[in-house]
Amino acid sequence: MGRMEEKVLVLDIDGTLTNSEKQITPATKEGIQEILRRGHKVILASGRPTPGMRRYEQELELEKYGGYLLSFNGGRIVECRSGEIVYQRLLSPGIIPSLYRFAKDHGCGLITYLGDQVISAFEPDEYVALEARINGLPIRVVENFPQFVDFDVNKCLMTAPPEVAPEYEKELRERYEGIAGVYRSEAFFIEIMPENVDKASSLDHMLESLGMTKENAICCGDGFNDVSMIRYAGLGVAMGNAKPEVKAAADYVTASNDEDGIVEVIRKFIP
Repeated sequence: MGRMEEKVLVLDIDGTLTNSEKQITPATKEGIQEILRRGHKVILASGRPTPGMRRYEQELELEKYGGYLLSFNGGRIVECRSGEIVYQRLLSPGIIPSLYRFAKDHGCGLITYLGDQVISAFEPDEYVALEARINGLPIRVVENFPQFVDFDVNKCLMTAPPEVAPEYEKELRERYEGIAGVYRSEAFFIEIMPENVDKASSLDHMLESLGMTKENAICCGDGFNDVSMIRYAGLGVAMGNAKPEVKAAADYVTASNDEDGIVEVIRKFIP
């Protein structure tokens, strides 16, 4: 297969790869494995931490086929077969103490990730508990968060009730301008990321290392954090269940995640 015909199928997880029950349907699994067997590549691209993607990596047998996990919204890319980190961007360690102070002063939750654990600065609120549950990871509450966090950090997550979160997001964005990216992924989740990290910029590095271009990429998603890669891709696909703004950015709108929209993309564009 020549490099131009080879496709890289990039899939968001929640609302794209999985249906409303957060399951991969048998038809979608079969479609994905079939293109892997034919020598195409598959990358799962999510805002989730890497361990929160393992379940889907295992279900699709990406280790066997040599797929990739793009986690933390592009903060890290791992090759499934070797477990190696092929690309990552880190938060400046200097901002951890001030994030901690802000969270403490405003009664917010604050977490990061270490190995297969969620590291929490305080007793978990309902939103921190939800994040841990979504990813299937245990929570470890630590005494002195700024002191404990002496390792590489791809992302911190602050939590706050939806009525105050927009105000906090704005304050944090102003405070860390030029140092970190701040945005809300849910009404109550404020993500603090290395600056200028998104799914598209990391994907660009990844494709370059594979000797491919964005023309090889088919990117599928349903959320605001998928828009960058949908616009970037040779073929940008929005799911039928995507927000109108996401559909507007896409070259093609497929069926919804509950109607095997990914299978339709494979049949039509990777025949």
